[in-house]
Amino acid sequence: MRIVVKLACISMFAVLSGCSSLNPFASKVEPRKQPAALVDFQSTLAVRTVWSTLIGKAKAFTFSPAVIGNDIFVAAADGSIARLNAASGNPVWRIKADVPLTAGVGSDGNTVVVAGENGSILAFDVNGKERWRAQASSEVLTVPAVGQGLVIVRSHDNRIIALDAGTGLRRWVAQRAVPSLTLRTVPGMTIAGSSVFIGLPGGRLLALALSNGGARWEAAVGDPRGTTELERIADISGVPVIAGEDVCAVAYQGNVACFAISTGSVRWAKALSSDVGLGVDERFVFAGDESGAVTAFTRDAGLSVWRNDKLTNRRLSTPTPFGPAVVVGDIQGYIHFLSRENGAFLGRVGTDGSAILSAPVVAGVNLIFQTQSGAVVALAIE
Repeated sequence: MRIVVKLACISMFAVLSGCSSLNPFASKVEPRKQPAALVDFQSTLAVRTVWSTLIGKAKAFTFSPAVIGNDIFVAAADGSIARLNAASGNPVWRIKADVPLTAGVGSDGNTVVVAGENGSILAFDVNGKERWRAQASSEVLTVPAVGQGLVIVRSHDNRIIALDAGTGLRRWVAQRAVPSLTLRTVPGMTIAGSSVFIGLPGGRLLALALSNGGARWEAAVGDPRGTTELERIADISGVPVIAGEDVCAVAYQGNVACFAISTGSVRWAKALSSDVGLGVDERFVFAGDESGAVTAFTRDAGLSVWRNDKLTNRRLSTPTPFGPAVVVGDIQGYIHFLSRENGAFLGRVGTDGSAILSAPVVAGVNLIFQTQSGAVVALAIE
């Protein structure tokens, strides 16, 4: 198990719920959990670094780039926010918020949103000018979801608020119970159609109506089991992914599963414990488990197609389809290209040696990674 450090909730939250959270990305690695040595292989995929730039360190948080058209929005813990040209990496603008940041970046191409310390929410226009500020009820670790004129924010106390993207005024609030023990990870949110799909602690996937925050359905991706609170952790990991008429998600000590978007009825579910998200293409669902193995499942029925277990304890990022490969980053800053067809290694690229925790994003012909030390790297396949 990768959890080695226990962190107390913020004081108000602790008083209200008696909850605590566990950090799966502690800096020290147990001796028996050392990352597996990298295996030698004959590279069959030509990968090149298109550009690289620095934004700032993530520190104890995870920051994910947002790609909108020809732009990439990135942020760092020290308050740095930048808009980069996706093709060249050159900054269009770079600003610094007056508060340290804990999550970002969310954008719909018109509004750029980040979360600051103590639950502050900051919104900017695409030229970097501040539009408004709002306040969440507790710390925000999840990237705000922006779309349909709304900014959706999930704070650490499991309160979900919808803010008007233009003014920051609150439109609705939804609250869900919090388990007594959770992972200090960043379960995400996805806006699709008239709903927002939200991963929650406790292994629940929630669909809310964007119009009023009413629950359309709620489904279990992982049911808490066991005799101790630690054994009963079953939190959603990563961002729910839309796959045609389905939405798919994965949970720590739970399952990888796909559900009907409209009703929440389960299409299929397979036992798998993951503390990162999953990737989807036209045929497969790709999931990385907590041990570092990557598995491909058929999208229609959840049948296991292949499994690569050569990256044990390397703390992989979300598997992301790109060209003929599914790509993962690891704790030492390596980026691994695996065959979509059989999971074999196709290529490998090093970055700055720091962990890659956020999910990579595709920007045209480039794949964008952000490391914990603040490098933003664009890769392309020749």
